[in-house]
Amino acid sequence: MRTPHMILLLAAALLWAAGHARAATPEARQAFQQARDAAAASYKAARAQCDTLAGNPKDLCVATAKAARVHAQEEARARYEDTLQAYTRARMRIAAADYDREKVRCAGFTGNDKDVCQAQAKAALVAAQADAKADRKAIQARNEAQDDKLEASWRVAKQRCDAFAGAAKDQCMADAKSAFGK
Repeated sequence: MRTPHMILLLAAALLWAAGHARAATPEARQAFQQARDAAAASYKAARAQCDTLAGNPKDLCVATAKAARVHAQEEARARYEDTLQAYTRARMRIAAADYDREKVRCAGFTGNDKDVCQAQAKAALVAAQADAKADRKAIQARNEAQDDKLEASWRVAKQRCDAFAGAAKDQCMADAKSAFGK
């Protein structure tokens, strides 16, 4: 079962992260560690609640707790690494965790209901993975287009500066370099 809220959150994070590559700061590392610790504590608490159940409900409870832990850990890791690859990897791992949870849920059914449930779970996994890959490619294409546009604008600015001579040309080139980060 796909959670639209998480997919939208990750898509927004992917779009934001597309142009924001930065080194991990000590504060980011600390936030990552805290998020991992919180995910582990939350998992232990949820896992303890599962011990009161038996059979498939217990298995489903444990699988749900594991999926929630994976969600929290992968989102924290993606924010910490802050790269397009990290966000894509997080989405893939979250999709796999959701699929594992759904397989356990399907185990509670029998016959055709079980087959349909498993097919739906597999379809949701394939769709989530395809969306993650497609979003990654789209963001990469947008970034490449942005770079191409910036380079073309830089060439135009240099061409404009060629109309000047001496100090005026030097000033024009300095302004163009600062405007285009060259």
